[in-house]
Amino acid sequence: MQLAADAGLRTIVLSAVWKQGASAESDLPPLRRAVRAAGAEGIEPQLAVYQLSSSTPLDDASRNAFGEYATALAKALPTVRTVFVGNEPNLNLFWMPQFDASGGDAAAVAYEELLATTYDALKSADSTLTVVGGNLAPRGGDDPMASRQTHSPTAFIKDLGEAYRESGRTKPLMDMFSIHVYGEAPKIPPSLRHPNTTSIGIGDYDKLVSLLGQAFDGTAQHGSKLPIVYGEYGVETSIHGDGYSGTEVVPVVDPGTQARYYRQAIELTACQKNVRALDFFHVIDEQKLAGLQSGLYYVDGTPKASVMSVLKASEHPTCRR
Repeated sequence: MQLAADAGLRTIVLSAVWKQGASAESDLPPLRRAVRAAGAEGIEPQLAVYQLSSSTPLDDASRNAFGEYATALAKALPTVRTVFVGNEPNLNLFWMPQFDASGGDAAAVAYEELLATTYDALKSADSTLTVVGGNLAPRGGDDPMASRQTHSPTAFIKDLGEAYRESGRTKPLMDMFSIHVYGEAPKIPPSLRHPNTTSIGIGDYDKLVSLLGQAFDGTAQHGSKLPIVYGEYGVETSIHGDGYSGTEVVPVVDPGTQARYYRQAIELTACQKNVRALDFFHVIDEQKLAGLQSGLYYVDGTPKASVMSVLKASEHPTCRR
């Protein structure tokens, strides 16, 4: 947390992974320690509650249990004011099934029900909590015949809007919408646009706002005016020092390129009026090279060039188109 504060980060997202039979009380000790550490450094703690696909909540009992779990955590952590519901439900790693037997959407329909249930549970406990929905991966295949079934964020947003309208719900689903905005590879700059594909990155702000408007405008759920969070963004770098293990699985960039891309990402989001936050993933590199070495710091805590870049850009964000 001290390293995060030294880099000028103002919020940090903590994870709580739900599964059948999960106990909020059992999962609270490490979360309480993390929340205290964040508070000591002046960082706002936020909470992401999600599951893996093996525990996808697909019936009323499971959805209610998920909502109760999220609510119990929020009640026990009063300084947490923002709760993210679900993680990348457009990928089969976190949500199954993605498609029904006829090849139609199944994931967005079921996620809409979970989001509605959890939103209502959290708001009943504390109406001032901010509930963040979506939390989508930036790419997906939209192929029900694929061995790894996924939805693109473009298709998922459209399907989510349709599911919401068909549900007849007269209350919102979420206060903010989150999407993860990784590039296709570390060498891809955050400014890259995808006008002719279904992917979404930081450079696709206008496209994203339009999709949200098409999905929700004219309903009780904000669409084109919905606040946006870029919930994960990261660029993997070459490593330095000891402490890493395994073998790298993607081509990486040098730390200077990461620093430049992180500064550009901040400058781009400063121009995007609906965007409320840009979250870097991670603060510190993952130790295993098969994971993400996208931190602001190497695994031993040594700062990368991006620390100073992010610190300066976040202190005085400038809109540079």
